[in-house]
Amino acid sequence: MSDIRVSIIIVSWNALETVKKCLPSVVATDYRDLDGGDAFEIIFADNASTDGSFDWIEANYPDVRIVRHPENWGFARGNNEAARHARGEILVLLNNDVEVPSDWLSPLVSAFDADPGIGAAQPRLHQFDRRSDFEYSGAAGGFLDRYGYPFARGRMFDTLEKDEGQYDGPIGGHENAAGVYHGTSEIFWASGTCLVVRRSLWEAISGLEESFFMHMEEIDFCWRLRSAGHRIVCVSESVVYHIGGASLPAGDPRKTYLNFRNNLLMLYRNLPAADWRRIFMARLCLDGIAALRALLTLKPRDTWAIMRAYAAAHRMKARLPGPHAALPYRRSVVFDYFLRGKKRFSDLDQNDFRS
Repeated sequence: MSDIRVSIIIVSWNALETVKKCLPSVVATDYRDLDGGDAFEIIFADNASTDGSFDWIEANYPDVRIVRHPENWGFARGNNEAARHARGEILVLLNNDVEVPSDWLSPLVSAFDADPGIGAAQPRLHQFDRRSDFEYSGAAGGFLDRYGYPFARGRMFDTLEKDEGQYDGPIGGHENAAGVYHGTSEIFWASGTCLVVRRSLWEAISGLEESFFMHMEEIDFCWRLRSAGHRIVCVSESVVYHIGGASLPAGDPRKTYLNFRNNLLMLYRNLPAADWRRIFMARLCLDGIAALRALLTLKPRDTWAIMRAYAAAHRMKARLPGPHAALPYRRSVVFDYFLRGKKRFSDLDQNDFRS
């Protein structure tokens, strides 16, 4: 029987310089199981890179297990296929552009040990270059508003907060049956930048939805976990540092396309039919405004990307059977941010969140 407790999976495609910068910190992770065994493994899943990533890792880190995919399968299928090779009971999906301190992993694993109700978790995500500031891709854990737009504690649209411990507790710090606080905070979705999940649940709900390719597949995954009755948390004692934009930089029209397409797919898959019809009409208006804004700000490729996203989502949509967990925030974060001036997560009325 394997003594591996945790499998860290890193999917990469033609990112050798980024891997050189970040992988050494992952290898230097200081984590041991109570019996002192080799408690974690690192699986580097290479999506058919042509930049020498495989050779560099093989030469410099022979203990890293390399899985070579025959083509670029993106984040979703890339992780699904790599997970088949994992030996750990806890999976960590870690972006290739994340640097970690040596003690990042222990608090995450401890949270799972302390609370069997936790299905998935993330650490606090900070910027690589501005180490005290939250990072765009997930900050201190994510939510969805009444129309399905994602936002996070510490990141509202382009407003990124400095982490001053303001999100280390509620919504809400979790206590176990003995009343012991374990430094976890309830969230709706955990970022794929560093997504930690019980392997048994990963297999039970069939991993990531591969049609997404990349972007928002982790939100869809966490939504399915919550619909199945499992909790998602941010573990405040753990923090990692994300470079960001390694796969697709901000402003790339393909990023716009994938974000809009996959958001619509996610909503169709995870909402009851009646809720989808109601929300879709509002989204047509709001996304139409976004497309017009892009056009007026001389970004016609973004406008075209949004239009193509709608066409593609219509062709691809397929609803999952219920039950469906309700969207967590009752208000529109778009209106709150742009019209009501609520620029920080802490500005939102916490009574507007479903428990």
